Amino acid sequence: MPLTPVNSNLTAPLLVVNDLHVHFDNTGTQSSEPVKGVSFSLQQGEMLALVGESGSGKSLTAQSIMRLLPSHAHYQGQILFEDEDLLLAPEAKLQQLRGDKIGIIFQEPMTSLNPLHTIEKQISENILQHQTLSKSEAQQRTLELLHEVGIPEPQKRLNSYPHELSGGQRQRVMIAMALANNPRLLIADEPTTALDVTLQEQILHLLQKLQAKFGLAVLLISHDLSLVKRFAQRVAVMQQGLIVETNTTNTLFNNPQHPYTQLLLAAEPDGAPEPIATNAQTLLSIDDLRLWFPIKKGFWQRVVDHVKAIDGLKLYLKAGETLGVVGESGSGKSTLAFAITRLTTVTEGSIVFQGQDLVPLSQNQLRNVRKDLQIVFQDPYGSLSPRLSVGQIVSEGLELLGLTKLEQQQRVIEALEAVELDPESRHRYPHEFSGGQRQRIAIARALVLKPKLLILDEPTSALDRTVQKQIVLLLRRLQSERGFACIFISHDLKVVKAMSHRVLVMRHGVIVESNDAHSLFTNPQHPYTQQLLQAALANTA
Repeated sequence: MPLTPVNSNLTAPLLVVNDLHVHFDNTGTQSSEPVKGVSFSLQQGEMLALVGESGSGKSLTAQSIMRLLPSHAHYQGQILFEDEDLLLAPEAKLQQLRGDKIGIIFQEPMTSLNPLHTIEKQISENILQHQTLSKSEAQQRTLELLHEVGIPEPQKRLNSYPHELSGGQRQRVMIAMALANNPRLLIADEPTTALDVTLQEQILHLLQKLQAKFGLAVLLISHDLSLVKRFAQRVAVMQQGLIVETNTTNTLFNNPQHPYTQLLLAAEPDGAPEPIATNAQTLLSIDDLRLWFPIKKGFWQRVVDHVKAIDGLKLYLKAGETLGVVGESGSGKSTLAFAITRLTTVTEGSIVFQGQDLVPLSQNQLRNVRKDLQIVFQDPYGSLSPRLSVGQIVSEGLELLGLTKLEQQQRVIEALEAVELDPESRHRYPHEFSGGQRQRIAIARALVLKPKLLILDEPTSALDRTVQKQIVLLLRRLQSERGFACIFISHDLKVVKAMSHRVLVMRHGVIVESNDAHSLFTNPQHPYTQQLLQAALANTA
């Protein structure tokens, strides 16, 4: 049950946002206003959830509190933290508050973590900047934080780099950094985005425990309304830069007043893909696949053990079929995607695609294969170059096919239209789009080559429910029209059920259960599958 706000009727609010407007100068003659007069307050010890579809202004509002928006952003209104207006505060004061009294968990951990520094360095650096501790004390505090946020064997992860962690583990590192100095206000921008259903609960229970222990105020931005319902005390609903409804959680969910709130609560991925052809041929066959990463220690860096990311995996995929892959963070789902596309080195086994084993092929030999084998990554913003326009991003792969510039442009326009984006948007850049639009761009980039197999790694994880449903319907339509096969990797079981013909469940690098989607969801056999489904059902209660 949600916590009761600490002395909510007796104490002044910790944070007050009053009539906040955010303007962006675009051309010198035009400006956009994505936040149009937002007002809310947050008590000490309270969790307020800010919900709304992608592009509604949730993250911009949250980043405005710490004045983290680019220099061409202009603010109007008031943001009072401990009765001090942060919009008038000097930069030195803001730097003192950031990471100390105000912590933030960003939505996209891979772009927020420094790829050149170890996990220990990044967390301890934040601790040492705000606390008078020795390096050994900072390391001990780092270990405690990693343990608190559920990183297994944290001692082994101190010297890891962000790319060596799963998406969920990177998100937990971000949470550890935000909590490092026991802040009074925590801004959590999609803190459970990359986590499976069991770990989502652990993280929010952790935040709830910290609320009770330290009187921590939490501004939770989330598209997961089931978690919002269970953990937040109040909810504010945003649409097109405005808060259209605010109420206590129970009242808002049981009796929504605004039509948009009603639409948001009713949105849910449903339905099923069209059946595949009875004579469909096997497109992909994997046998005894192993990816073992060595653990090295000592001066001579001798191999003392291995991380068995994938251990003896077998699967098949037919033409036009969607195979859902589920499992907790770190189970090997994304590693499987990287192995199939040969973006990581395979230790042992075979990956036969269209009758050809990909494992022994060189990178030059793989070029001819990759036009038929495309991947959409978990983090669209991190995978789209900020220096290239959308048109350049989508057409990049076409340059290898020897097409003329006119032919390339026509293929780009067709791809953007296929994912329901305005072809004129090809002249814009990734930062000008919402999360859902960026994901459509990533899908267009993959589809422009007309692949036979599309691998989607958590394509809806950062999207709210209305946009999730749109993306699911879009993918099902595109698959029906174009006939590509799909490997759909996700921790969201509702989305997997709506997308998949068959589902396999991974844990610790092995498949613990595989079945057609209907049978697996209605009659799971393995205890771990049953645990995942129970957690998913609890989140919908």
